[in-house]
Amino acid sequence: MYYYEVWVNSLSYRSKESLTYHSTKKLRIGSLVNTELKKEIVNAVIVKNVSKPRFKTKKINSELTNIPPIPFHLIRLAKWIMDYYSSNVGVVTKLILPIKLTSESDSKKETTKLEAELNNKHSLISGSKRDQELTGEQFGAISKMSKNDTYLLHGVTGSGKTRVYIEMIKKTLKNKQSSILLVPEIGLMGQLKSTLSEYFNPEIIIEWDSRQPPKIKKSNWLRIISSKTPLIVIGPRSALFSPLNNLGLIIVDECHETSYKQESSPRYETNRVASYLTKLLNIKLILGSATPSVIDYFLAKNKEKNIVLMKNRAITNEAEEKNIKLVDLKDKNQFIRSKYLSELLIESIENSLSRNEQILLYLNRRGTSRVVFCTSCGWQSNCPHCDIPLTYHSDLHKLICHSCDFKSSPPTCCPVCRNADIIYKSIGTKAVVEEMERLFPSAKIARFDSDNKKSERMEHSYEKLIKGSIDIIVGTQLVAKSLDLPKLSTLGVIIADTSLYLPDFSSSERTFQLLNQVIGRVGRGHINSTNTIIQTYNPDNKLIKYAIEDNYQGFYEEELSERQKYFFPPFCSIVKISGKAKNRNIIINKMSDFKKELENNPDFPSIVVEGPSPSYREKTKNLYNWQLVVKSKDRSVLLRLINSLPKNLSFDIDPGNLL
Repeated sequence: MYYYEVWVNSLSYRSKESLTYHSTKKLRIGSLVNTELKKEIVNAVIVKNVSKPRFKTKKINSELTNIPPIPFHLIRLAKWIMDYYSSNVGVVTKLILPIKLTSESDSKKETTKLEAELNNKHSLISGSKRDQELTGEQFGAISKMSKNDTYLLHGVTGSGKTRVYIEMIKKTLKNKQSSILLVPEIGLMGQLKSTLSEYFNPEIIIEWDSRQPPKIKKSNWLRIISSKTPLIVIGPRSALFSPLNNLGLIIVDECHETSYKQESSPRYETNRVASYLTKLLNIKLILGSATPSVIDYFLAKNKEKNIVLMKNRAITNEAEEKNIKLVDLKDKNQFIRSKYLSELLIESIENSLSRNEQILLYLNRRGTSRVVFCTSCGWQSNCPHCDIPLTYHSDLHKLICHSCDFKSSPPTCCPVCRNADIIYKSIGTKAVVEEMERLFPSAKIARFDSDNKKSERMEHSYEKLIKGSIDIIVGTQLVAKSLDLPKLSTLGVIIADTSLYLPDFSSSERTFQLLNQVIGRVGRGHINSTNTIIQTYNPDNKLIKYAIEDNYQGFYEEELSERQKYFFPPFCSIVKISGKAKNRNIIINKMSDFKKELENNPDFPSIVVEGPSPSYREKTKNLYNWQLVVKSKDRSVLLRLINSLPKNLSFDIDPGNLL
C-alpha cells in the first residue's frame, strides 16, 4: 500500500493542510487523480509520498493516466504562494489545475494533432517579418539580457519593447524552451497574437484566457501540458501557471498594471510570483513598462538588479510634428459647441475626419452620467444597498450600481420634494459617444469599456481599429494600453483628473501611468502631424506635466519622497484588514477593539495600525465595510498577524491600493 499527500481541486476545502489518501498503485509526484471529498468526487494532485499515518485514510479512486503529471515546479510555486500570501489548498490548487478533468480525456489526440501540424510546417520560427532589422537600442537591450536573471525593461512608449520580446522568444525557442508572455488585459491578446504570428508558426502560439468557453480552455490546457514542442503561451495573469515542461522565459508586458494583482484569494501579485518561479527554474524574467511601478523601480535600484533603458522611439519620422495642448476645464469660453469637448478638440477632430484619419477619446468613466440629483433639495440617486451614486446609462435608460448591479428607472421628478428639475452631471463614455453622434453624425464611432457586450469587445474589433474602419474611438483605460493605430492623428483626454484625487497612496502613480500611456498612442511615426488635447481642471499640476514630458525620473523621485514621508510601500509592507456587518456601530466597535488587541500584542512588534476607517465604498450589498491598515518593515510579522485573524475578518497583504 502507498500513501500520499494530495491537494484537492475544490474551493470548498479551505484548510492549509494537505489531505492523505492511499493507493494500491505507485504514483508519481504531480500525478492527477480522482478522490472523494465529502462524498463528492474531485480532481486532485499528488504532492508528496508519506509513510502510513496513524489515522484511517480513504482510497484514491482513480489515476488520470492519459494526462502527464503537473510539472514539479508548479507544485513548488503553489506551496510558496500558500505561505507567502497565507492562502489555502483549495484556491491555490485551482491556479495550477484550472479545469475539470475526466479519465476519458482526449489529451493524446490533441497533442498528436498539434505535433503533426508542426512537423508538416517544419519551422517554429516562420512569418513575413522574421528577418526584420532591429534598431541599435533594441539590439543593445537584447545584448544586456543574455544571462538568466530578472530584468526591468524600462522603455518609453513606442520604443519597440514588443520587438525585443519577440527576439528574446526566438532565442528561447532555439534552445528548445517555451515562453510565457503576459498581458494586462484580455482585449489586447488579439493584437499580440497577430503580431507574434508574423514571426512565429501560429500553431505554437496558444492563448490562455479564463473567459474562454470550458471546452476551449480544456483543449488548450491539455495541449500545453502534453506538448513536447516548445510553445508560446500568451494571456493575462492566470497564464503564468501554464503547465509547461520546458519553460525558459517569462515576459510581463506593462508590468505596472493593477490588473496583475489578483483581487480574490489568494490575492497574489504577478510580478512577485513570476520572480519566484524564474528563480526556481533559473530562467529569464523580463518586466516591461514605460512607467514601472514605484515599488518595482525602487527594489530594482536598491538590489542593483538589471534596469535596461530604451529612451527613444523605434519608428522615427523626421517630418513628424507632435502637438500637445492643455485646456482648462474651468474656462467656459473654451467650451462653446459642447459642454464636454473644447473648441480645440472639436477642431482637431474635424481636421482628422477630413483627412480620413482616426480619433481616440479617452475618459476613465463608464456610463452616461455619474451623478443624478435634484437642484431643489439636493437629493441624489444613490444605491439603496451600497449607498454610492447610481450611474445613468442612456442606451438602457437605467440607473445602475457598478458595485452590486442594482438597477432602477430614472425618476421623472425628485422622490423627496417632487421637483421635476433633475440634473444629470459628471460625464461618462456613453455620453461622449452621444456627443460625437450629435457633432459628427456621419462618423463611424465605437466605444470600448467594461459595459461592452461580448460581441462588442475590443478583441473582436482589432482588425477594424488597425485598418481605420472606425473613425472615432471612445474608451476607458483599456484603450490606453499597447494599441498601435497607424491612422490615429487626434487624441483627446476628456478629463485628465479622474483618478488624481482618490483617497489612496497610489492615486498619483495611477494618474501618471494612465496619462503617459494614453499620450503614447499618438506620435508613433505613422503620421506627419498629430494633436493631443488634454482637458484638465489643474493645468499647472506637476504630475500632468511629468506625464506630458515623459519625465519618469521626475515623477519617481517626487513620489518616492512622498511615500517615505508618510511610510508607504516600498518603505514598509502593508496588510489591509476588512470587516463588515449590517449595523454600522457594531463593525466600528469591533474593528476598534481589534486594533487595541493588535497594538497590545507583544508578538507583533513595531507595527503601525491606522484606522479603523470606512472602506472607499462604505456600504455595499446592505453591509457596512470598515478597515484597518497595518504597516511594518518586517513582512513576516504581518504574516503571523494574518494567521491570528478571527474568521470573520478578511485580509489583503501587499494591496495595490487601500480603496
